[in-house]
Amino acid sequence: MPTPSMEDYIEQIHNLMESKGYARVSDIAEALLVHPSSVTKMVQKLDKDGYLNYEKYRGFILTSKGEKLGERLVYRHELLEEFLGIIGVDSDKIYEDVEGIEHHLSWNSIDRIGDLVQYFKADKKRVSELQTIIQTSEE
Repeated sequence: MPTPSMEDYIEQIHNLMESKGYARVSDIAEALLVHPSSVTKMVQKLDKDGYLNYEKYRGFILTSKGEKLGERLVYRHELLEEFLGIIGVDSDKIYEDVEGIEHHLSWNSIDRIGDLVQYFKADKKRVSELQTIIQTSEE
């Protein structure tokens, strides 16, 4: 079971590989606001745990296990951002809030939030009704 920190690295590596086709230690360090030496240590740990294949001085790639987890972590992140947007969280707070909660929810809770998002997306009237409830509660 990966730790929240490991999940952050896997998610970032997955995102970089999707957008750039590769992930370098320096890119990961910059994105996660950590030192390159910390990235190297984590990459070695992720290699040991089977999430990526790492060869010193040659780079690394996600294994199928790492890729599957990376996809799921990105899905979780995007789903929580969408959910918080639907329920009226200020857009400038959403990213920070997602970062604060994403590691503390079970996958079952994530799946139920996904069901709720689909419920709201199936009928835009539902979103309007929710927005009315939110406005009323804020008065």
